[in-house]
Amino acid sequence: MGRPGRGDARHTKGVSPAATLVEALDPLRADPGASAVLLDIDGTLAPIVRHAADAHVPEATRSLLIEIARRYRVVACVSGRRTAVARQIVSIGTIAYVGNHGAEVLLPRATRAQVDPRVAEWAERVSRFAASVDTPELQRLRVRSEDKETIAAFHWRGAPDEPAAHEAVVEIARRAEAEGLAVHWGRKVLEVRPPVALDKGVGVDALLRDAPVQAAVYVGDDSTDLDAFRALRALVDDGRLQTAICVGVSSEETPEQLAREADLMLDGTGGVRELLEALLG
Repeated sequence: MGRPGRGDARHTKGVSPAATLVEALDPLRADPGASAVLLDIDGTLAPIVRHAADAHVPEATRSLLIEIARRYRVVACVSGRRTAVARQIVSIGTIAYVGNHGAEVLLPRATRAQVDPRVAEWAERVSRFAASVDTPELQRLRVRSEDKETIAAFHWRGAPDEPAAHEAVVEIARRAEAEGLAVHWGRKVLEVRPPVALDKGVGVDALLRDAPVQAAVYVGDDSTDLDAFRALRALVDDGRLQTAICVGVSSEETPEQLAREADLMLDGTGGVRELLEALLG
């Protein structure tokens, strides 16, 4: 169950500081046909695992999400992964996917993602950089590289010597910035990105730009989800949404800023299932 949140009430309408989870969701539950349900995947729908390739959404969670997709106007998963990989993990084709931190949008039942052309222009350069730093030493440290086409990721979770692996990844970040690329840090992962505006908030804004919705909830567990929180609150400030509900998911690695900016906090992926059940109740 969610606990009282600490979000900025000036930016989020419909959520009081003492709201329970069900009460907070009332604006969406009252009119699902004019509401959006937006969820991060890793650490939110799918438990965090040692190797990112092993992530999966539990069947109980997936079944709830299928029912929500039938009832709510917009349902989407917003991820740092590529949209094709995100859809594969969630295994639902009737919802939208925002991938690569907003660089890609895959609409329901679509076969090809829409890619931000500014990002696509940098794909080859990012790929060349990733190949140049994927050295035998990096492999010895068990730093795992991930090719996301327009983004290159370097994971050190579970490396035999995590401090040494992290130090090697810090050097990769230094080199990337020296070559004019952007870097972004997540939970035991570095992403090397094109130097253009790119975050989950950009993707959320693009997804909802022409959507006929008045209320939206976003659920996430990491610092990258803060951009989505802020994007929804900006839509309220601009009058494009009436209600934005920003929900954080707690874990041993929860960033302090996430807890500060969330309207409500949930206890892990089990708490997310409770939220999905409340949306259907």
